[in-house]
Amino acid sequence: MPAMTVDWNSLSTRPGRLFDPAPRLPLVASAHGRYHSPMRFDYSDSNVELGLLYPSHLETVRTRHDEALDKAGAAHAVVFSGAPHPVFLDDTHYPFRCNAHFSAWAPLTRLPLSFVVHTPGEKPVLIYHQPKDYWHVVPGDPEGYWTAYFDIRIVHTLEDAVAELPEARNKCVLIGEVGEIGEIGETGDPAHAFGIERVNPATVLNSLHYARGVKTEYELACMRLASRRAAGGHLAAAAAFRNGAPEFEIHRAYCGAADHTDNELPYDNIVALNEHAAVLHYTNLDRKSPVPMRSFLIDAGAQVHAYAADITRSYSNGDPEYDALLGRVETLQRTIVGRVAAGVDFRDLHFDTHRLLAALLIDAGLARGSADSLLESGVTSVFLPHGLGHLLGIQVHDVGGHMADDNGATIETPAGHPYLRLTRVLVEDMVLTIEPGIYFIDMLLETLRGTPAEKQVDWKAVDRLRPFGGIRIEDNVRVLADGSENLTRDAFADLAG
Repeated sequence: MPAMTVDWNSLSTRPGRLFDPAPRLPLVASAHGRYHSPMRFDYSDSNVELGLLYPSHLETVRTRHDEALDKAGAAHAVVFSGAPHPVFLDDTHYPFRCNAHFSAWAPLTRLPLSFVVHTPGEKPVLIYHQPKDYWHVVPGDPEGYWTAYFDIRIVHTLEDAVAELPEARNKCVLIGEVGEIGEIGETGDPAHAFGIERVNPATVLNSLHYARGVKTEYELACMRLASRRAAGGHLAAAAAFRNGAPEFEIHRAYCGAADHTDNELPYDNIVALNEHAAVLHYTNLDRKSPVPMRSFLIDAGAQVHAYAADITRSYSNGDPEYDALLGRVETLQRTIVGRVAAGVDFRDLHFDTHRLLAALLIDAGLARGSADSLLESGVTSVFLPHGLGHLLGIQVHDVGGHMADDNGATIETPAGHPYLRLTRVLVEDMVLTIEPGIYFIDMLLETLRGTPAEKQVDWKAVDRLRPFGGIRIEDNVRVLADGSENLTRDAFADLAG
């Protein structure tokens, strides 16, 4: 799209605002009756629709940093993109992961040793590290819809980058990871080398992290694109499973369809056949297909400009009992998604899930007694040991899930549910995962032996289903005032035509 220009001299005199809101794109109905802006399958930073939404997003990011700086009594926010981490005693590095605070400013995920400098009322500065290097591919010249909104200063060394930082370092806060990154200055400590004493102050991070729970229209658009990208990978993975492929080949099919290398995935794919589905974070990827092939669980995501999708689906190879259980979990998951709305306490949704799971276990013949007794004895937590979901955004497990306010107060996880990652009351334009499941985990099932709960479990039924591992179904859901937008199911519907 044509470059967008901003008259910064005139804008800087306007109180509290540097950008006019982006024009809203026309709304279209989703497969679930909700409305959102249409978006082409363009994952680049030349996407015209993203370019229209980006200025308003940048204004929101700027305003949030203004507020954080005001609370901290600071004049400049220096956001460091991060540095490659060397492998111990080797001449290679671990895959680079950009600081999420940096990528929130612009769609830049592969730009180490760079900075965004924000000073309220001024055009943000992007110190763009472009080393002179014939061993590796270096970042190309900046281009895309975002470039007109920065004072871009291309530098070739980290020392030159540091020289571009504000002179009044005592008035700066540094946001980012500042471990050892080489000999810079006398100490080699980048915090001192940058000359900034206040590194990741809690006042600033609390303010930014709490606000980040609410997504801008630009962020939502990126996440819809990420959902479509991931949905394409899931369809390819399901087809590979139907063709009898082993886990490694299913993973390759997913990456090919999603157009991601392993290092570009937002998290390591979980590709689990049969009993491997009982390992919540299974990532081993067997090279041979099991015989027989009973079940398939895939938890795999994608990203667009660092904004993530996080989707899980489970599949059966035709066993009637497992098919019936899969259908019950699908119904449970859709029921909980249907209860998502602004004003709902996520802890209540989590407990609702366990109540529904208790009824499911009884209905499926896996447990006996009343639903209340299964909850009280902890049986449901053995079959579902993880939380219902988490915030999603520029990080898969996005920050702020336990925050009560922007001052750092927290909302603790309920007793007996330590792995619940979200305890907040939902507000409009949060995006979160809804991912209930049921698993046959030997280690957890054995904890019921010798307790009163042992008699509540039908062990013969459990033993029949152990070889299938488990089931998880996960959607990415945007909170609306009166319900939700299901990014995941809309993405699958879009691909289905």
